[in-house]
Amino acid sequence: MIPLNINKKEYQLDLKGHETLLEVLRDQLGLTGTKTACEESECGTCTVLVKGKAVLSCITLAANCAGREITTIEGLADGEQLHPVQQAFIDHGAVQCGFCIPGMIMSSKALLDKNPEPTQEEMEYALDGNLCRCACYLKIFDAIRAAGKEMKAAKSL
Repeated sequence: MIPLNINKKEYQLDLKGHETLLEVLRDQLGLTGTKTACEESECGTCTVLVKGKAVLSCITLAANCAGREITTIEGLADGEQLHPVQQAFIDHGAVQCGFCIPGMIMSSKALLDKNPEPTQEEMEYALDGNLCRCACYLKIFDAIRAAGKEMKAAKSL
């Protein structure tokens, strides 16, 4: 049995060792907010946080995450209260088809946790592995800036 801490909940899973974190999240635990797309680390739709770092769950072995805090898009909201990054994406119209958005939000959160006031270059670098085929990057960058301000203000309270 492999212990996995996902969204602040402990799971004891019988893993064979070859399952990716994406497979475990979606197929075993029903956490389908993390999307499946390329399965080759090309698009970023499967991005989750492992110990606060954005990782591609399609190429991360689940067994390698034992003992580490894993956060998926489902783990960001506090009950009905959306995380500031999630709310900013909605408020700034950064969601079109929505397929890439969970990965974009997770990469954005990892960036903003380190730096709530990123430069344009830092945002582009943080999202470099996330593809949006609807091309709403400008709105995504606006959302990241707004979420960063909100997160910074919340920390100063």
